[in-house]
Amino acid sequence: MEGAGGGFRKDLVSKLLRVHFTDGKTKVGGDALQLMAELLTIFVVEAAVRSVRQAQAEDLALVDVDQLEKVLPQLLLDF
Repeated sequence: MEGAGGGFRKDLVSKLLRVHFTDGKTKVGGDALQLMAELLTIFVVEAAVRSVRQAQAEDLALVDVDQLEKVLPQLLLDF
């Protein structure tokens, strides 16, 4: 995530997408990269918020990977 506004850099999003492309000739436009970056930002923030809520429900002071693992299945279904 970059800067105070948050978000993912376009070059990072492009590299993440290219890892999963089966055709090497596939190209992604600037608008699509911007949209994917925004979607990734929303997903990460939502995962963090849900993990915090889970930790609060368990009366824990710190969020651990265990809380993320508990909220991840529903988060993936929601997205």
